[in-house]
Amino acid sequence: MNLYFALKIIHILSGAVLFGTGAGIAFFMLRAHATKDAKTVAEVGRIVVLADFVFTASAVVVQPISGLGLIHLQGWSLTSPWLLAAYGLYVFVGLCWLPVVWIQYRMMKLAEQAAGQGAALPPAYHRLFRWWFALGWPAFAGVLAIYWLMVAKPTF
Repeated sequence: MNLYFALKIIHILSGAVLFGTGAGIAFFMLRAHATKDAKTVAEVGRIVVLADFVFTASAVVVQPISGLGLIHLQGWSLTSPWLLAAYGLYVFVGLCWLPVVWIQYRMMKLAEQAAGQGAALPPAYHRLFRWWFALGWPAFAGVLAIYWLMVAKPTF
């Protein structure tokens, strides 16, 4: 196996992990939220927070490293317009994801507290959920746009 092929596999797989973990986390958080049960939200929240740190965070690191290796090996200019667009979208997605990580953690803690008291999810949880939901859509769209850029490599 040559270096290019290995980097390409790593890049594709880490992209799939990034996208798949994000989609999975969104699905499980939405399903837990729909129950309106603090205990369920707390339990799912613990898993989601862990998954984000283990899978998403590692893929976030691997993506640019493998991507830069591929750019170099393929002879692309680092300032190719489609790559500049991809970098910008990657930063944008990251700026959406970072608050989401904190929001998920806070939602989990609020749900744990409510579950421990046998109470309903508090208004602060619901405010955070709305922010979490709102930040998820542009991040999701950004990742899809990056996939398009990687495949199409358009000339602008």
